Amino acid sequence: MGFLIDTCIWIEVERGAMGPADVAEFTGNEPVYISPVTLAELSFGAETARTESIRQKRLASLDRLRKKPFVAIDEDTGLLFGRIAAHLRRGGRGHRYRVQDVWLASQAIQRGLKLLTMNRKDFEDIPGLDLVVHPGPQGRPQR
Repeated sequence: MGFLIDTCIWIEVERGAMGPADVAEFTGNEPVYISPVTLAELSFGAETARTESIRQKRLASLDRLRKKPFVAIDEDTGLLFGRIAAHLRRGGRGHRYRVQDVWLASQAIQRGLKLLTMNRKDFEDIPGLDLVVHPGPQGRPQR
């Protein structure tokens, strides 16, 4: 099996609020994968940083993550995304502001991976998703 890790987890690791051991507490010895969605979100965060030093720190973190195994988005992922988005729309929640989350969920479901996040409400209504919720760093409210 293995884990696909939500971007929010990697942001907390990059900030130093969580360490690799905090992630490993949930993933154990299972493989950890990276999504192009996460790469895009983290790249955006680096490129829009307020200062050059923050940008460089974020780019260095991104480079470390790029060494993890990569899970591609393919034709089947796209079809699954469409089915999940339609399900969410029929349920009244929609996907319009959750596009990245639906892509991550689609990849995890397609590949039989667990999805580790701190944001339960972003994913709890997605059928077939093996969701694992990390409580996050102490004192940080979770969504």
